Amino acid sequence: MKTFDYQDHKIILGDSLEILSCEISDHSVDLIFVDPPYNIGKNFNGHKDKWATEEEYLNWCYEWIDLCINKLKSNGSMYIMTSTQFMPYFDIFIRKRMAILSRLIWYYDSSGVQAKNYYGSMYEPILFCVKNPNDYTFNSQDILVEAKTGAKRKLIDYRKNPPQVYNLEKVPGNVWEFSRVRYRMDEYENHPTQKPIALLKRIIAASSNKGDTILDPFSGTFTTSFVAKQLGRKSIGIELQEDYVKIGLRRLQLTNEYNGEKLQKEIRTFETKKARTQNPSLLNLFGKQSDETFIH
Repeated sequence: MKTFDYQDHKIILGDSLEILSCEISDHSVDLIFVDPPYNIGKNFNGHKDKWATEEEYLNWCYEWIDLCINKLKSNGSMYIMTSTQFMPYFDIFIRKRMAILSRLIWYYDSSGVQAKNYYGSMYEPILFCVKNPNDYTFNSQDILVEAKTGAKRKLIDYRKNPPQVYNLEKVPGNVWEFSRVRYRMDEYENHPTQKPIALLKRIIAASSNKGDTILDPFSGTFTTSFVAKQLGRKSIGIELQEDYVKIGLRRLQLTNEYNGEKLQKEIRTFETKKARTQNPSLLNLFGKQSDETFIH
């Protein structure tokens, strides 16, 4: 285990179960965002996201769920994701321990190959849970979205006296449309399940206040910590993979080097092509190296 701690942000390299058990105090965290491995065979830098049986996966999940609940303050909140096939098990397990206020759908379009013999998946489920349904943070005014009925259609609400146009803004419903993180997007990092900044901004803005502590036990590209820093929150990010920890250190600007290696964002294929086009002298630098060298 390694810990990198600078001002209000902490990155911990190690196993989440061990760290949650021993390194993080109970009742110390205001908000937890959990995006664990989904047990669907994704390749995380050479480590396959696949357990021998579904029971083994679920028992592992139940263990860290209980640990996460213990870390939350009495008025804390947790947002938790998993695959569509495992979310019902999470729901039943969690509802005995916390109040589930919303069952959210993160919807996205996909230009990639979809299923041909059944309906392909175009969403990921999220549970919004709180320890105490009578005492929790929800900053509704910080996450308002356009209300099409009032802002675009200009419909009149005749139930009011005098009648007036419907509100221009509203609190989002439980279906959220955010683009997946694509290869050419500025926020892209080399990770198979990176979550978009916009998704985390809504969650953190709604369910925490400035100065609160946000925990992400499966940090990946550390988007949770990155957004927490942007919004003036404190963060704790846990990650098992050293290469992903280096992404977090760079994104949060905790250090410029790691074990003597300068931390910099990986060059993408199209950026290499653009550099070659704009400056032919770079051909001497890249030589005849194939673009495949830069493909993830």
